[in-house]
Amino acid sequence: MPEHTHKQFDTEMEAIRSGVLTMGGLVETQLGRAISLLQDADVEGIPGQVASDEQVINQMQVDMDLACSQIIAKRQPTAIDLRMVLTVTKIVNDLERVGDEAKKVAKKASQEAQTSRLAQVRTFEVARAANRAKEMLQLALDAFARLDVVAAAEVIDLDDEIDAAFSAILRQLISYMMEDPRTITPALEIVFMAKSIERIGDHAKNIAEAVVQVVKGVDVRHATAEQIRAEVAEL
Repeated sequence: MPEHTHKQFDTEMEAIRSGVLTMGGLVETQLGRAISLLQDADVEGIPGQVASDEQVINQMQVDMDLACSQIIAKRQPTAIDLRMVLTVTKIVNDLERVGDEAKKVAKKASQEAQTSRLAQVRTFEVARAANRAKEMLQLALDAFARLDVVAAAEVIDLDDEIDAAFSAILRQLISYMMEDPRTITPALEIVFMAKSIERIGDHAKNIAEAVVQVVKGVDVRHATAEQIRAEVAEL
């Protein structure tokens, strides 16, 4: 490959890597805005900002997919470069899905806040899980930026924590609905928000798994956390 072509290829590869981090930063901001509504549904302007964020995120996904397709068509990358391009397409898809879930949380949270015990679940338990999911996303993106498979494995371990939080919230809400049928509708709204948060954790895990794949060349999507740690340990 001529030197100038090699430099162009490096520039294009760096552009898609940077694009992932830019998109990820916007998704983190969007998710943070949705979380603020969980804690205070009366914050003005936030639902509109979250919706605007989603439009930008959707366009970024389209642009990133096009850039990756052009690299494959023009440069015909191989080995780790090809894995990187394919990984980028996976990650931007997961980031777009996180944006979708953040929008769902914001929409539900911007509705009239529940009172008494349900408000406590929403403001504390659900918001705590959402903040943890946001931390997972940040850690996954940082692992991608540094191609750090050890950090990626740590993110994958954290997914169990988010799943456990969702189960605990669900059990608590079921007990409230059984005690007072009038709480069924608002409790279900909280369940939907908690489920979106659990899915955000799943997408963060997917990003971390993609980091392992690009570095190690092994598809770990269906591996257990223990298997992934063993794979990562083989450095």
